[in-house]
Amino acid sequence: MKRFLITTALEPTWRDDAPVLFLGEWCRRYSRKHRWSALDAVVLPYHWDDRTQFHADYKYLRLFHERLLQDLTGQLNQLHGVDHSLRYWRILIGPWLGYFVQVLFDRWTSVQQAVSQFDLSGTIVLTSQNGPLVPNDMEDFNRLYLEDAWNHQQYASILRRFTAVPCITRVQRGMDAGPNEGATAVTWKQRIKRTLVAGYGRVAGTLSRDRDAFLLSTRMWFRDEMALHRRLGQIPQMWRSVAPVRVAVDDSQRQWVVTGEDRSEFETCARALIPQQIPTAYLEGYGRLLQQIGGLSWPRRPKLIWTSMAFSADDVFKAWAGEKVEQGSPLVIGQHGGHYGVGRCSFPEDHEIAISDCYLTWGWDQKGQPTVKPVGQLNPQRPLGVRHGEQSRALLVTVAVPRQSVPMFSATMSSQWLDYFSDQCEFVETLPGRIQDALTVRLHAPDRGWDQAARWRECFPGLRLDDGRSTIADLMRQARLYIATYNATTYLESIALDVPTVIFWNPHHWELRDSAIPYFDDLKHVAVFHETPGSAARHVAAIWDDVDAWWTSPAVQGAVKQFMERYCRLPDDPLAQVEAALRAVMADSQIGGGTLEVTDAYQAEA
Repeated sequence: MKRFLITTALEPTWRDDAPVLFLGEWCRRYSRKHRWSALDAVVLPYHWDDRTQFHADYKYLRLFHERLLQDLTGQLNQLHGVDHSLRYWRILIGPWLGYFVQVLFDRWTSVQQAVSQFDLSGTIVLTSQNGPLVPNDMEDFNRLYLEDAWNHQQYASILRRFTAVPCITRVQRGMDAGPNEGATAVTWKQRIKRTLVAGYGRVAGTLSRDRDAFLLSTRMWFRDEMALHRRLGQIPQMWRSVAPVRVAVDDSQRQWVVTGEDRSEFETCARALIPQQIPTAYLEGYGRLLQQIGGLSWPRRPKLIWTSMAFSADDVFKAWAGEKVEQGSPLVIGQHGGHYGVGRCSFPEDHEIAISDCYLTWGWDQKGQPTVKPVGQLNPQRPLGVRHGEQSRALLVTVAVPRQSVPMFSATMSSQWLDYFSDQCEFVETLPGRIQDALTVRLHAPDRGWDQAARWRECFPGLRLDDGRSTIADLMRQARLYIATYNATTYLESIALDVPTVIFWNPHHWELRDSAIPYFDDLKHVAVFHETPGSAARHVAAIWDDVDAWWTSPAVQGAVKQFMERYCRLPDDPLAQVEAALRAVMADSQIGGGTLEVTDAYQAEA
């Protein structure tokens, strides 16, 4: 039977008069169930449900990323009339190139499986009157690749160029990407604070010196960062990020392909689409980017550069830092959240370590990586000041991943979120009614198109939901027990705050690296960590009436403290720890950075 291919949730591409194939669950928005449930439809299984293949693909894409970086270094130098190193281009375009290639591979694989497994009668390709969607910069790309319109465009490029599936082209209004779902309004207090910070920054900037250490988005507490400036012998600064200038796409500058050896048809596809999708900041707008850098008041020859956030989406910073690193300034990156050091694979972690001369972690180190330095949490949380055993609520903290895959790391991805949601429902269903009544489910904001609240309401109409906009600290203060369901930052914070914590997730999706397994085994032995929702729920029911007796027991506290020392250490003097690490880097600025051999923890343990 022939089936008509549907690639995204954009309903102008759907047909009601023929059998259809949905490329994935991302096509079927829960809020549109009345529409898609009436179709004669099947859904293509998600290719990375095979996790062995997922990790094989990760290894392959890491190596392909390296070959592309080497090839693009020469081409971009020639296009722009510059002579920058591989490390410079890794710092500037590395995040975008890695993300784009991994996202494209996922879209490519889904299309190829659909073509090989089904007899496809055709598909509808929507085009915009304003031309193709091309990101201006990395921040813009991070928004675009979550949008149906941008993804539809990539599927269309693959289908047209690399398959024989008949494509019906239609011009569609509104094909531009929507607003940033995660954007929040700025309050008047925030405006006042920003005005004061900007005023201080202008004054302090006049007193900076060319050799001052440069600190931007370090994730330290404000008072600690200001004190660190003083300890380093410089006037405390409040450097702020600068947005890159927006530059229009010029098709005449995109008539090229990435040269190099093609080892598969996918590589041919990637080398053809990279020039079509590379952000304008790296191509048409590169000259303007350099002009912005030349006009900055930042130090000209910083003895050190440290950031915990700006290395990925801040293109002005990256271009500036790339130049300074080439001139000898060491680059330090600080861990900014969870999953690092724990998950089996993570492209963001691998990239951050690769570009840095020193990588500051919350406690873990890595065999074979001398640049990885444990210092403990950079912004340790303040005690909440409550007795959790006397509180009445249980707090279940959930996540909503994007409907289509994102840059690769060991996590629930794409349609696997439906399995994740089923686990959450099983957990709640297994709880006794009186604990269900005491439960608050914190939804993830943004929703990512999963319609979380509607799904929960259908399954548990009386359940108390938090829309994800309350501060996690406020919810923790009301909680007798904190229940974490995914491998990220939240459970590290709850454990560090001594909030009684139960963790559960599917180990088939949230895979652990070998070095982390013993620590989670210890947590499992004392019932802090569980691999099934039923086990976690039964334990919650067993300890609910006296959570403190369980949490404060010697066995639990021993396992938790050992875990904290490794993954969320609370140093007695975090400022002293960081200062010592930075001074060591300044004393030996030749200790690393710039190369990425696939010999990291993931490769060694794979």
